[in-house]
Amino acid sequence: MAAKRLTTPLTDEAVLSLHIGDEVLLSGVVYTARDSAHKRLIELIDRGEPLPFELVGQAIYYAGPSPAPPGKPIGSVGPTTSYRMDAFAPRLHSLGLRATIGKGPRSKEVMDALVNHKSVYFTAVGGVAALLAKRVKSAEIVAFEELGPEAIRKLVVEDLPLIVSCDAYGQDLHVEGVKAYQKLTV
Repeated sequence: MAAKRLTTPLTDEAVLSLHIGDEVLLSGVVYTARDSAHKRLIELIDRGEPLPFELVGQAIYYAGPSPAPPGKPIGSVGPTTSYRMDAFAPRLHSLGLRATIGKGPRSKEVMDALVNHKSVYFTAVGGVAALLAKRVKSAEIVAFEELGPEAIRKLVVEDLPLIVSCDAYGQDLHVEGVKAYQKLTV
C-alpha cells in the first residue's frame, strides 16, 4: 500500500479517509508543543485570550527539538510520549485541532475526542529523530520562547513519515496490534 500524501491544514475529508495502520507523508505546517506549552495554551483559552496560532485543521507534534546545527533549520526532532498531553488534548480537539503526532497509546478521553471532532493521532517512530529532522524545511519559535526546547515552534515539513495509530472511527492500533499479535502466539 502506498503512503497517503496529506497537507495541513487537514480537512474532514482527509481525516475521514484515514484508518489505523495507514502510512502518511505529511507536508505543510506542524506546531511543536509539549507539556508546559499545552498547559499555557489551556490557560490562554481559559482567560479568553488568543492563541499563538490557529488551531483549526492543524497538527501538533509532541516534540522538543534539539538546537539546530549550523546551516540546518532544526536539530533532532523525535516524538515525545503522548499520554502526558492527554489531559489537554480533548479540549484542543474541541476547538478544531485536527491531528496530534507522538508515540505511545492514548487515553479513552482522547479516543472519544478523536471520534467526536473528526481528528487523528499519528505515530512518529522514535529513535530516528535525526532522520525526521531532514523532513523539516523551516522552523521558528512562535510562543513561549522562555520554555527553551518546549517552546512552541512552527515547522514547515515535507513528507514527514507517520503512521495512523488512532483514527476518527475509534480504532486504536495499540489495541488492534496486540490482538493481531496474540493470534500469532496461540
